[in-house]
Amino acid sequence: MSERAKYLAAKSAFEELNGAKYIGLGTGSTAKYFVDLLGKAVANGFECKTVATSNKTEKQARELNIPLIDLDEVDELDLVVDGADEIDNNLNLIKGGGGALLREKIVASKSKKIIIIADKSKLVTTLGKFPLPIEINKFAHKTTMRAIEKIMPKFGETNRLELRKNSKGENFITDGGHFIIDAFFGRISDARKLSCALLEIPGIVQHGLFLNMCDLALVADNEDVYRYEK
Repeated sequence: MSERAKYLAAKSAFEELNGAKYIGLGTGSTAKYFVDLLGKAVANGFECKTVATSNKTEKQARELNIPLIDLDEVDELDLVVDGADEIDNNLNLIKGGGGALLREKIVASKSKKIIIIADKSKLVTTLGKFPLPIEINKFAHKTTMRAIEKIMPKFGETNRLELRKNSKGENFITDGGHFIIDAFFGRISDARKLSCALLEIPGIVQHGLFLNMCDLALVADNEDVYRYEK
């Protein structure tokens, strides 16, 4: 996705605020542009309170003097703007490529409206080409991985797991202090049943399937932004 397309998708999301005062701030390279735009608006007098979905986004918001609050301080957010790794025809998503899926899902679950910004390459017919991030507890993580391996053949064409590493080759640690497993399914045959099966495994904290949550996807392609909504 070109930087121009990222900006256009973020700008389109900014135009959807419609007086929103309590806003969830997503994580990732496209969401970063939205936070930048919001920071400029705040500097010009726009009033809002925000919740960040990651430490990285929180740092960016603080540098831009965007007011931050704890999610527990509000009953509900007006909306959240975030990115996605895949979007299917029913606006189901795979998220978590940036490693913030747990906080992203918590924030999304407390938002009246979820706006996803992405580029055209993120559109798919069936979820699963992008590896599914699964956040797991560090304790007995190999046991958890083996449990995931047992259920994978029921849902995918390929069945491979990788423990995510950081740029130094060390185990990637989420903001919540967990590991992330990237599960390569190829194509997920039944995302809803897979979601339930994964959450039955004790060591799994959460997964990157965001099903029936997205209200509006703003997808950029060159100079055009297309709307996909329920």
